[in-house]
Amino acid sequence: MKASSCTTVCAVLVLVLLTAEAVQVSVAVTCNPVELSSCVNAITSSAPPSQLCCSKVNEQKPCLCQYLKNPSLRQFVSSPNARRVASTCGRYRVRKST
Repeated sequence: MKASSCTTVCAVLVLVLLTAEAVQVSVAVTCNPVELSSCVNAITSSAPPSQLCCSKVNEQKPCLCQYLKNPSLRQFVSSPNARRVASTCGRYRVRKST
C-alpha cells in the first residue's frame, strides 16, 4: 500500500510541475498600441519595417481586433501601409472593415 501511495504522490508532483511550467511559458500579452511606435515610420511612409517593428507587430497580434474596433486606431491599423507592414512582417493580415 505504501508503494501505491508513493506512486500516486509522484504522479501528482509530476503533473503539478508540468502545469507550472506550462503556465510560465504562456505569458499574456498586454495590449498597448504604443508598443507599435517603432512602426510609425513604416506605416506613415514607404519605408520597410524594422526588425523591432516586426517583433512588436507579432507580439501585439492578439490585440489587433481590439485596435480595429477603436475609432482612434482603426485608420492606422487598417491603412494600406499597415497592411504592407503586416505582409512584410509575414505574420498577420489586416482585413478591410466594411
